[in-house]
Amino acid sequence: MFPERFLKRLENQLGQEELSQFLAAAEHHRWVALRINRLKTDTPPSLAQFGLTPVPWAEQGYYYDPNTRPGLSPYHEAGLYYLQEASAMAPAGLLDVHPGMRVLDLCAAPGGKSSQLAALLAGQGLLVSNEIEPKRAVILSRNLERMAVANSLVLNEHPRKLSQRFPDYFDRILVDAPCSGEGMFRKEEAAATDWSVETVEMCAHRQGEILHSAAQMLRPGGRMVYSTCTFAPEENEGVIAAFLQSHPDFTLVQVDAPWFSPGRPDWVDAPPCGLEHTFRLWPHHLHGEGHFAAVLERTGDAAPQDQPLEPAVSAPKELTGFCAAAGVTLPEGKLISFGKNLWLAPHEMPVLKGLKVLRTGLELGQLLKNRFEPSHALALWLKETASQVDYPVDSPEIAAYLSGNTILGTQTGWTLLKVDGLSLGWVKGSNGVLKNHFPKGLRRTLR
Repeated sequence: MFPERFLKRLENQLGQEELSQFLAAAEHHRWVALRINRLKTDTPPSLAQFGLTPVPWAEQGYYYDPNTRPGLSPYHEAGLYYLQEASAMAPAGLLDVHPGMRVLDLCAAPGGKSSQLAALLAGQGLLVSNEIEPKRAVILSRNLERMAVANSLVLNEHPRKLSQRFPDYFDRILVDAPCSGEGMFRKEEAAATDWSVETVEMCAHRQGEILHSAAQMLRPGGRMVYSTCTFAPEENEGVIAAFLQSHPDFTLVQVDAPWFSPGRPDWVDAPPCGLEHTFRLWPHHLHGEGHFAAVLERTGDAAPQDQPLEPAVSAPKELTGFCAAAGVTLPEGKLISFGKNLWLAPHEMPVLKGLKVLRTGLELGQLLKNRFEPSHALALWLKETASQVDYPVDSPEIAAYLSGNTILGTQTGWTLLKVDGLSLGWVKGSNGVLKNHFPKGLRRTLR
């Protein structure tokens, strides 16, 4: 399971006794977890069938029985929860995000931490979620749609370009940096197969560059969390020590997190800089995989720098007519159009020209031949409409809907379909039939 050179390094660092504890923990089953999405509902249906127990350091985080497979439930398609490794829930919690802030998730795919930050923002402020790899950026965008996030800007850009575009702009920044993945060895066999000392060195160099770009975008007085899923000191304490030497306007913040182990300044050659206040998450000390996190703060106190704003467009009559007929009330924001597509963005959405944009707020739908066709994203965000149908999670209607079939019903026009009170998608009623509008790429047969 573990590369020989990795084990030798770990033995030198931990000693034989603790290494034995580490290896013993690796032989046990992995702890799997999910995080309930409060953007979806304040009163979720019972999830007792999944055998939930709380994750101590994560609000709305729960371990589940892996045999129950909650990823196959219609609740997952409705965005009620995100399947997220428990240790990976720690960095967003350490960032201290509050509604109304400007927040950047710089290395955001596949979206677990971004959706966690979005829940903390509670629909207020602006979340910029960036991913440099195009295919992973698409996955990120889809996950934020599923989780009913309405105030996010999803980008596919290099961090260096963003640092030039958004100096001193954000209140909070999360840098969950690409790493050698040592903490994922027992979860992903490829992580162990691809590991090498050279990979660790390459990752550490890249992480330093990413962190430098992030620093330029944080306002004075803002907070930044750097995290990895590796044990390598070169990528953890070493990166932070080098960063602090080259960025004297940043300091490490002491945060009370009794579940985690302290960082190890003795494992790197660096002057005293508070590395003992960083965090290591060890699988033999808690129920989760390997992780590292450091909480950084920029000295000073200044409001974020403003950016030119993306101009709004007037609401077309097709949209206002749809909203009136369907009983839809949209959130606060401004309308933005891209071709036939209409989006509702936060008022402070910056100018988007020159950026690779995948999502800009809440996708409302398309204008098609003097009519408006609502998007799946809008259905997932909505909680109530004038016309809606609600079915139990184990009903034949939900199974039929997710597989793309029509359903019998008396409703007419655009109708919101729900599962146990949670919006799942659109149907359109006519002549006693509810035509299915669940996206074809998401359809599947329930087992």
